Amino acid sequence: MSTPRPIHPGGTLDVDHSDTEYRTWLKEAVRKVQADANRSADTHLLRFPLPEHWGIDLYLKDESTHPTGSLKHRLARSLFLYGLCNGWIRPGRPVIEASSGSTAVSEAYFAKLIGVPFIAVMPRTTSAEKCRLIEFHGGQCHFVDDSRKMYEASAALAAETGGHYMDQFTYAERATDWRGNNNIADSIFCQLELERFPEPAWIVATAGTGGTSATIARYAHYMQYDTRVCVADPENSCFFDGWTSGDSDLTCDRGSRIEGIGRPRMEPSFVPAAIDRMMKVPDAATVAALRALEAALGRKAGGSTGTGLWSALKIVSEMVAERRTGSVVTLLCDPGDRYLDKYYSDVWLAEQGLDIAPYTAAIDSLLATGVWPC
Repeated sequence: MSTPRPIHPGGTLDVDHSDTEYRTWLKEAVRKVQADANRSADTHLLRFPLPEHWGIDLYLKDESTHPTGSLKHRLARSLFLYGLCNGWIRPGRPVIEASSGSTAVSEAYFAKLIGVPFIAVMPRTTSAEKCRLIEFHGGQCHFVDDSRKMYEASAALAAETGGHYMDQFTYAERATDWRGNNNIADSIFCQLELERFPEPAWIVATAGTGGTSATIARYAHYMQYDTRVCVADPENSCFFDGWTSGDSDLTCDRGSRIEGIGRPRMEPSFVPAAIDRMMKVPDAATVAALRALEAALGRKAGGSTGTGLWSALKIVSEMVAERRTGSVVTLLCDPGDRYLDKYYSDVWLAEQGLDIAPYTAAIDSLLATGVWPC
């Protein structure tokens, strides 16, 4: 939370914010956050096995290997640098965030790194493992019953405590430098340089804040690539409907079952005009794709990965049908061990009324025959 800057009666602005103790703390905090990036290796680009004769390569950018285990580590680092360099994050004052889990885990890590308190405002349905990880990194969990109330609750906590509401849903797309620093898009293209199709036909992302899809799309445009960007949206999210209708004020009345993505409102960091395509993905299809991923690579992943993978496979099927070659990239956003009681639980599926069998059959048909069932 920034301090107001008073204007003196004569209209002259003369306020000294060069407090030596604070500036020393700020320099050290920025150094620590930058050093975390310097210590971290890039994340892997995994190949999903497809028949060689198709002439199509499918990759997953494995963001689960970050120190805090998810794609949100990049975002949290950028948000902390943004807040620190803007003078919003101050020593001894808490950082508050509205999050469905993974961003909060990563922000708790960075808050502990620079020595400030952290409070995560989350839906009460957030997975127990994510809550454990937030607390492991020294953060506190503040629960709300209605996910649509996270924003107001976070702002109120910041006002009460004198802390800073990070507000990832507003600042995600502007905190990340889409031309270079901490850029997932640049990493993807560099890792593809020696592949047979180094410029992907499509990159598929999912949207929680919308910051990742904005970064990838902006970078592709900036570098003059022909790569198209598709955003996969789960049930109980308004991004798809807002994108198709052009209504930026669209809302929906319930929260997403796929943690980390899908929002009940069109978030400020979602940039609809930058992307080329959107797909609405049934939640049962998401789970079917997760289980297909485990069968193919021996890896469990979080729900958002399944949403993106389903859309990527649908694009692959279109390329096969049109006899087009090329590569497709999607994201492995976080590990599946955070969701063993949800997406990998048949009990949870039954409770939610989700039947994954038709979607599993569709994936099996594609991989066996190259044909996507109508």
